Amino acid sequence: MVKPATSHSRLTRRRVRWAWVFLAPMLLVLALVAGWPLLKTIAYGFTDASLINPEAAQFVGVDNFSFLLQDPYWWASVWNTVVFAVVSVFLETVLGLIIALALNAQFRGRGGLRAAILIPWAIPTVVSAQMWNWMFNDVFGVINHMLMSVGLMQHPIAWTASPDTALLSIILVDVWKTTPFMALLLLAGLQMLPKECYESARVDGVHPLTVFFRITLPLLKPALMVAIIFRLLDALRVFDLVYVMSGNNRDTMSMSVYARQQLIDFG
Repeated sequence: MVKPATSHSRLTRRRVRWAWVFLAPMLLVLALVAGWPLLKTIAYGFTDASLINPEAAQFVGVDNFSFLLQDPYWWASVWNTVVFAVVSVFLETVLGLIIALALNAQFRGRGGLRAAILIPWAIPTVVSAQMWNWMFNDVFGVINHMLMSVGLMQHPIAWTASPDTALLSIILVDVWKTTPFMALLLLAGLQMLPKECYESARVDGVHPLTVFFRITLPLLKPALMVAIIFRLLDALRVFDLVYVMSGNNRDTMSMSVYARQQLIDFG
């Protein structure tokens, strides 16, 4: 007679084998689509390969990495990228959470409002960047006109060209565009929270701020961390927004823009 524990162990091993069988095609495709280009890129890093004729590359050891570590433009791009990612994700998380809490309430027209706030996120990034470029323009931009009309400025500012405001302008545009996406992710997390906790807190007369910090925030933490990590990884590879709004400007150059410059402009 087969012991129950032995039978269960065999069943588990059989399930694991079948799981690997079903995962094998996906892993193979992933290795071909992602793994091979990644390995090829790493290999090219040790050569003098150019975009025009990559097959004529010669091995140069760590010369490329030595150049990178000594290039001030690279370190400037690292700093710009980190500042952009940290500040924009922080603002998007705070504003997104506030919007998600508001949209999680019961009120008439909630569905239409949820759809409306997604409009900035739905607009292609290149279109958004160019649209804000026009609004930030120092000659005919509406931002300067509005600020000068209310007396907050005496002279127009070249927002995307000035070293003091260029990165800030890009961050503000990214916050405007991506906050709805963060709000959508956090709203989905809020709707999964158990209602019993809130009903008990309401019966006990707990203050809303206490409910938020003692119930909502701890329960929302897993969804919040996923949203932050997902958005942070996306922000660290920012390219289109920075490139459209400021090009190869050193004051705003991200790591992706730097990589593009080295690849295309310098071949």
